[in-house]
Amino acid sequence: MEVRITGVPVSETPVTDVPATEVPLTEVPLTGLPSVGVPSPDHPLQGGSPRSVSAASARAEARTGATEERFPTMPRPIIPPVPYVLSFSTGERVVVVGTGLLGRRPFTQPGERFDQLVSIADYERSVSKTHLEFGLEDDQLWICDRYSANGTVIIPRAGGPHRCEPGRRYRVPRGGRVEIGDHWFDVR
Repeated sequence: MEVRITGVPVSETPVTDVPATEVPLTEVPLTGLPSVGVPSPDHPLQGGSPRSVSAASARAEARTGATEERFPTMPRPIIPPVPYVLSFSTGERVVVVGTGLLGRRPFTQPGERFDQLVSIADYERSVSKTHLEFGLEDDQLWICDRYSANGTVIIPRAGGPHRCEPGRRYRVPRGGRVEIGDHWFDVR
């Protein structure tokens, strides 16, 4: 039975078998491989005396960069930063995208531009209309109190609370909590 595939040119030249070249394993050079864990010609299974490589010499080789010369380095993949998520005591969640203002009804001043305006439901009015400013710098979250009535307090995972001075930026680590009035948000 003959099968034809249309649209694909078929070569008229007959295909011949190409003889395989056998290369004995002993002739294959093992340069560039680490000496730890690779049997040498002196290895007991190869018929010679045992050869050992100390862990100290392997560490020294790694410190001198000898292994870096043997193995080419592959480019590291570009991994996008993990986005910051603000989880509020009100149940709301916000993914931080650039810069923003946060408050009951945040608004910008003339000439200001922000990527996000985050409104928090606060019927007691403990959170100011524009309570704080936030943003990302070097893949780290920062906040800045905008002269709010009740202030802003950062509580890191380890350590005590820190009241923010208005108009000054503070970095907030993941796992930290920020108190704004009677409410708070966790940084994840």
